[in-house]
Amino acid sequence: MVRVTPTTADLWHHYGRVRAERDRTVPDTFHWLWMQDGGPGPEILGDLTGKVVGDLGAGSARHAAHLAVHRAPARVDAVDASPAQCAMADDLFGRLAPRLRIVRSDALEHARTAADTYDVLYSVFGALDFTDPSELLPAAAAALRPGGRLVFSTLGHYLGGAPAQPDAVPADIPARTPEGEETTMRRWVLQEHVWTELLAASGFTGIGVDRLPPDDSTARGADTLLVTAVRRT
Repeated sequence: MVRVTPTTADLWHHYGRVRAERDRTVPDTFHWLWMQDGGPGPEILGDLTGKVVGDLGAGSARHAAHLAVHRAPARVDAVDASPAQCAMADDLFGRLAPRLRIVRSDALEHARTAADTYDVLYSVFGALDFTDPSELLPAAAAALRPGGRLVFSTLGHYLGGAPAQPDAVPADIPARTPEGEETTMRRWVLQEHVWTELLAASGFTGIGVDRLPPDDSTARGADTLLVTAVRRT
């Protein structure tokens, strides 16, 4: 199996296509759990009225579309590096502009050019899983306004049950190229204390990590870590 990086192939080309063919609606809500079938909803983000919000690793922008329609923000930026995902998001929800903005960009690069832009940043198994957190977390802190809020959900353990890493190291997980060839991509699956230490070192305070078990103990069920933090003022 040959390693292919996202700069040489769009490893998210196939993701979400089946759903997009049958469901073009703005979701009524969204969930932080891995299976998207329960647990807390968008209220964890706080009152978004008039706020500027960013979704890091937004995929087809379903979560961002929900917030744009139902939570009255000034703007939601759905940021994703995948050309296929951004094209899908634009096709599904481009009509929601300018309140919803589809941003084709690597999350790290975008955050580094968006100092003091956002009131809230969030990620639902998105860029925080697939970008080195020692780089992305400081950039996210800088992109938030002082006192701004970061919320993200991430795996509490590997799919299949292997424990999360006790250090900030990634693992190679299966992926597919647009042509369907097997390859790998990096994913960070970290223990609670590792996330807490990384966040504190990156300029965050008020850090909380909740472990949420799946509502349904199926083979693909997994614990979710729901992480909240505030940019230090």
